[in-house]
Amino acid sequence: MWLTVLGCRAGMPADGQASSGYLLETGTSRLLLDCGPGIATALSSVVRPAGLDAIVISHFHSDHCYDLLPIGKALLSDFAHEPGACVERLAESGFAPVQLFVPRGSGDLLARWAGLFPVRTFPMLDKAFELAFDVHEYAPGEVHSVGDAELTMHEMRHAIPTCGVRVESPTGTFAYTGDTGMTPALYDLAADVDVLLAEATLAEPETGDHGHLSGADTGVVAAKAGVGRLVLTHFASADEDDLEGLRSGAAESFDGPIQLAEPGARIGVGG
Repeated sequence: MWLTVLGCRAGMPADGQASSGYLLETGTSRLLLDCGPGIATALSSVVRPAGLDAIVISHFHSDHCYDLLPIGKALLSDFAHEPGACVERLAESGFAPVQLFVPRGSGDLLARWAGLFPVRTFPMLDKAFELAFDVHEYAPGEVHSVGDAELTMHEMRHAIPTCGVRVESPTGTFAYTGDTGMTPALYDLAADVDVLLAEATLAEPETGDHGHLSGADTGVVAAKAGVGRLVLTHFASADEDDLEGLRSGAAESFDGPIQLAEPGARIGVGG
């Protein structure tokens, strides 16, 4: 299993770095975990959107989902510009929609979103969420299979409904927190995984209730959950001192390998 970091910034892109987005490749499947601003471009340098088997959205804050519509339009664009393109011919062409996992209750949002940017001359492009994706609205605790990978959704603690995702396959075990504050659910999410990809937004543990982790928090979770490698992401700054502070905070509790995510990094997961 391989993890490729496409973007690692909290909030909007900055310093040439995209927001949250991660490509996870198992033995037979390619999964895109979140796709904030800039991820459609970063993804295109690694794999065409049609090469994805599934996209998982942890929650609908814009820095985790903003490029979902561009990716959907990209999936349809080649066919949509062919003479006589229509829905019926799309089905006949053998086009396979990409599985899209979104939090339960997102259907109305997707419909309104697609209608905001109409392309009158190529109406098929306005049906990204109807045609380009096979949409699954998930609930916490659900388990879904994509190829050789089993995805388990774990409810996290954030300002809006959010799930972290645990991925298990014959090639490794992996967990991604999405955005969350400290919660006992983190230990189940990360238990004994080869790699934990954890947001580390804050320099100090949170005092409010928005729901984010500090570097020190991630170290506590990694140590208690028995993870093999900790990868920190979702950074508010690219300053080297700030990033080293996050790593040092994690190392106070976790004595295993700790890595700072950076765009383009390719990280082995498991054997």
